[in-house]
Amino acid sequence: MKDELLEKWMDAGDIRTFPAGAVLLQDGSYIRSVPVVLSGVVKVLKQNEEGREILLYYIQPGESCVMSFLGGLHEEKSKIKAVVEEDADVLLIPIDEVRRLIREEYGFVEFMFRLYHRRFEEVLSVLEAVAFKRMDERLLSLLHKKVLLNGSPQLQITHQQLADELGTDRVVVSRLLKQLENEGIVQLGRNRIVVLKTSQQQPSV
Repeated sequence: MKDELLEKWMDAGDIRTFPAGAVLLQDGSYIRSVPVVLSGVVKVLKQNEEGREILLYYIQPGESCVMSFLGGLHEEKSKIKAVVEEDADVLLIPIDEVRRLIREEYGFVEFMFRLYHRRFEEVLSVLEAVAFKRMDERLLSLLHKKVLLNGSPQLQITHQQLADELGTDRVVVSRLLKQLENEGIVQLGRNRIVVLKTSQQQPSV
């Protein structure tokens, strides 16, 4: 996102700071504003009726959530859950202001369409992984993605959190992590995982 475009949108909303773990958008709630992440990371998950979740994609600085954008414009309830992964500063643009920006700012429309294309590809990647990849491959891919996002091989995360993002059970993740530790790929600690080996190819975030 170009800085001059972002400056134009600042007056359209309010900037708020959210701690890690804060829920920006709850599944099933009405969408009152569209978030633009200025710093930190926000993860977007899909939740089923039993409460089980799966990670769809991350929103990084300079990006927004197209699902909230589309849902808000059509006055629909949210079909996703957005949770702060790392402490984040977020520009919240009310839906009425989003409609104005669509009319008056072509750059905003172009920004959203580019994001829509990227998110569509990421969701397809999730579907492909669920359908065709083993759980150990999905787990390792998620760990590599988190290393890139955090800028550090040391991750403060629980086995349950990883299980939630992968849409599986904690015992499955714990077993696979132990296997990866035996292979020298990760080192396990209390609510901490150190990734000792990372993939050569940077995963898409």
